[in-house]
Amino acid sequence: MNFQNPSGNGKVKITPLGGLGEIGGNIMVMETNTSAIIIDVGMSFPDDEMHGVDILVPDFSYLRSIKNKIKGIVITHAHEDHIGALPYLFKNQDLQFPIYATPLPLGMIANKFDEHKISKKFFRPVEKRKVYKIGDFDVEWIHITHSIIDASSLAITTDAGTIIHTGDFKIDHTPIDGLPSDLNRFAYYGDKGVLCLLSDSTNSYKPGFTRSESSVGPTFDTIFSKAKGRVIMSTFSSNIHRVYQAITHGIKYGRKVAVIGRSMEKNLNTAMELGYIELDNKIFIDAHEVHRYNDKDVLIVTTGSQGESMSALFRMATNEHRHIKIKPTDQIIISAKAIPGNEASVSKVLNYLFKSGADVAYQDFSEIHVSGHAAQEEQKLMLRLVKPKFFLPVHGEYNHIHRHKETAMKCGIPEKNIYLMSDGDQIELTQRYIKKSGSVKTGKVYIDNQINKQIENDVVIDRQKLAESGIISVIAQIDKSTNKLIGKPKVLSYGIVPDKDMKNFEKEVGDILDQLLINSKKEILQNQKAVENTLRQAVRKHVFRKLKKYPTVVPTIFIL
Repeated sequence: MNFQNPSGNGKVKITPLGGLGEIGGNIMVMETNTSAIIIDVGMSFPDDEMHGVDILVPDFSYLRSIKNKIKGIVITHAHEDHIGALPYLFKNQDLQFPIYATPLPLGMIANKFDEHKISKKFFRPVEKRKVYKIGDFDVEWIHITHSIIDASSLAITTDAGTIIHTGDFKIDHTPIDGLPSDLNRFAYYGDKGVLCLLSDSTNSYKPGFTRSESSVGPTFDTIFSKAKGRVIMSTFSSNIHRVYQAITHGIKYGRKVAVIGRSMEKNLNTAMELGYIELDNKIFIDAHEVHRYNDKDVLIVTTGSQGESMSALFRMATNEHRHIKIKPTDQIIISAKAIPGNEASVSKVLNYLFKSGADVAYQDFSEIHVSGHAAQEEQKLMLRLVKPKFFLPVHGEYNHIHRHKETAMKCGIPEKNIYLMSDGDQIELTQRYIKKSGSVKTGKVYIDNQINKQIENDVVIDRQKLAESGIISVIAQIDKSTNKLIGKPKVLSYGIVPDKDMKNFEKEVGDILDQLLINSKKEILQNQKAVENTLRQAVRKHVFRKLKKYPTVVPTIFIL
């Protein structure tokens, strides 16, 4: 088989910096000795212990170490977990590189850059089925179906051979826009010879095929035909075809459409401006106009399918939205599944919606949501079309890529030709072998989305400590001539002692301080910081003995 490398000396290094061992946060570096490209720059979501953190972006340290080699950023599609961290990368003046992408991803990145006041001078629009030379790499974008319009796989040809990166994908034969996956190109490269396949593992446990996006339409039709009041549909703002299907059914049943949620409005406008969907502007009304229409004549399309506390749906459900309050006559459709880690947030918003008396269609409707990721039979089809020599399953936790490995072995790929990567692994690839050649530092940077700024690690750690163990503040005065307390110390406790026990606790801390003054050397008692440190340790030990907690203790000592 020909892997497009007559000399046989080519070598490529592949380094995932995010997206392996996790869902989301996808970013990968592909490099030769003289140049490098970045594939996607995605964000991910925090867990419940990351207090006050809105999003996570990758640690860009490795990119900085090879910045002189980087020739461009290659984008597969416009989901947040593939483009969401780009503004934070570009806030570093030394990490601004050309961005190669098809029109919709570039349009959605442009929205983000406008928000962050970042120049779009690095944008490089590309067309599918054309090959672009980026450093040592010849890159072709191949049309693939996914849960967002204008998704792509990548054919990356190097001196070592051709590498296919599927991006996120499923094989949808009846997509809403009539543009199925370009399977011919995968077969074309498969026949020429593919050195390595990197393929989406998100649904690797799911047997069979993922249902078509168009299968949601009949379910929508059934719900819309029976709805007596307003229909409120929530999904991911990037799922333009889902939004489009809801709107077309709204139009069919004579409803005006209110699109609520900044990201939803921007993404829909971008898709319309770029010609991906056609809708008459006359069908749209603003949120403040909804009350002028009969409920049966209104469709509201909104954000908040993940239960985000600042989203429009959450504010509607909690009666905090300025224009829309949930009514018992409303028909709610949540056309999305909870992202892993968001289950509690989704459950909370569902509880609010049910308490309001509205009818809610969620997972009990089997075809109200379909995945955008390939199930096992689609993964097999990709493997059989591409016929790679080596296989690197990507996108997912370790158990997902391990399951994808098993599927690949059933499709004839030897186990020795498959490697299961973790973030930071550096995989060396030649025609002769695939191996791990080293590792680099990876991690996450915490972002506060309200101010679009980084939160330092120690701040998040402090918040975790405060949430887990509470805080105690001790304010006391010491007479340096007698080395005794002047009056009683003032003790404040948060998350440690209930109010009813505070008097006893204040006395206990006073006794600890008295004993400390009796037992400490005179020179320590002349030093405010030394007294504060000794008191901090003594109070922490006391609380641990009683409550098995190590609180943050903040003593303020005045030596008078």
